[in-house]
Amino acid sequence: MGLVLCACSSVRYYAQAAHGQSELVFRRRAVSAIVQDPATNPRLAARLRLAQQAREFASQRLGLPHNRSYTSYVDLHREYVVWNVFAAPRYSVDPVLYCFPIAGCVAYRGYFNEATAKAEVARLQQHGYDVEIGGVPAYSTLGWFADPILSSMLRWDDDELDSTIFHELSHQLIYVKDDTAFNESFATFVQAEGLREWRQSRGLPAQDDRTQGMDAGFTRLVLDLRERLKTLYASGLGEPAMEAGKQSEIAAFRQQYQLWRDRDWPHEHAYDAWVAAPINNARLLPFGLYEQWTPSFGVLFQRAEGSWPAFYASVRALAKLPKAKRELQLQALLADSQAKATLAN
Repeated sequence: MGLVLCACSSVRYYAQAAHGQSELVFRRRAVSAIVQDPATNPRLAARLRLAQQAREFASQRLGLPHNRSYTSYVDLHREYVVWNVFAAPRYSVDPVLYCFPIAGCVAYRGYFNEATAKAEVARLQQHGYDVEIGGVPAYSTLGWFADPILSSMLRWDDDELDSTIFHELSHQLIYVKDDTAFNESFATFVQAEGLREWRQSRGLPAQDDRTQGMDAGFTRLVLDLRERLKTLYASGLGEPAMEAGKQSEIAAFRQQYQLWRDRDWPHEHAYDAWVAAPINNARLLPFGLYEQWTPSFGVLFQRAEGSWPAFYASVRALAKLPKAKRELQLQALLADSQAKATLAN
């Protein structure tokens, strides 16, 4: 379990969140008006037009909410919409949790202003925490506002943009407080399967799964490091030995990464900069959250015979269970998925 901090007491945090959200609301423009405006860049108009087709597909074919989300556009004039700050104790891989009235407890705080996020990083570091900050191109208000397409989302290609809309709408459909792994794994499954069906509906070939394979392999390396550190931190060693062990494990991870990359992906260097940068406990926290139970949802979808309504009914049944029982069922589904994968190979 992570250390829990209540965000309810932070007036300044809520003030910046309210200001940032209101700015998005006031600056958004209807996509329909933008694409019809002769002054709109043709490339932007084409991308927004395709995104609207994906948005319609999401509701008509994937059973996702039919509302005004992602029917408007905001030019942020900055690289990211928010900056997420993660924190963990110096000798723990459990996150500092922040608890909110609607979203429940999550492992980060999001800031609309980068300078404000960096100030929070400095404050946490002064208290001895390992800290990580990362820019985020998209986020969801869980349907409380009509979330717009953001200019930061257009840095992605069309597949990533369209599938992110599927992902964020999934959060509006089913969301369980205090269970980030469940929520993100569910939305990630809908994102991937939705994209497969979206491409198929347009007569496009299946995606090349090389990138997904590389991402999955790298995630396994990071999760292995996290498990080794968890064992180290539970050992009861004194602080000097703990620190030495921590740095030793991180150094070993870098060596393992180089061996893995040179053996399996000799011409790929997408993760080199991440591995070369300073690594701490907080930097490891986001890994695995989005994929932990994704295969479990794949099994549920197969059992639903590809019917989205039947699939969502099964997911809602899981969502109603106490967390411990829900995780036992997800673990059983995961074992089923792994058994099927072994037989297929």
